[in-house]
Amino acid sequence: MGEEAQSLAQKLEQEGEKALAFFRSLEDASWSRPVYTEPHTWTVRDVLAHLVTAEKGLLELFESILRGSPGVAADFSIDDYNAHHLKKTAALTPEELLEGYRQARAETVQWTRQRTSTELERRGRHPFLGETTLREMLKMIYLHNQLHLRDVRKALGT
Repeated sequence: MGEEAQSLAQKLEQEGEKALAFFRSLEDASWSRPVYTEPHTWTVRDVLAHLVTAEKGLLELFESILRGSPGVAADFSIDDYNAHHLKKTAALTPEELLEGYRQARAETVQWTRQRTSTELERRGRHPFLGETTLREMLKMIYLHNQLHLRDVRKALGT
């Protein structure tokens, strides 16, 4: 659709490919390495699970905003959401999470490519950013992943 949507989609696609390549390159022992310890310990595997569930949840949020929803509730708890979804994905293997990430990112890229400039201006409440445009929410997906990947690399000493 719009040029801006195509540019955002391309950035998301490229960043997603880099993330997949990085996670696919990890040795088995790396998956259990702690990345965060507060408020709960998250391993490298948990960070990937978080990226999968966050991306799926955000795409659902974006769709609801396009349909007129105000976005997440004012009292939405990111910590509760993350804890719930980490429990739901606890039995998934890294390979299954990698496939989930690949699928979620492909859906986000496809969704983004179909947006018009007017749609990117739609406003709603994001779990972290608060009231903002879909454009900014899409950019945050890209930045969110980069921040977590930086932390994973730091934890692994790479």
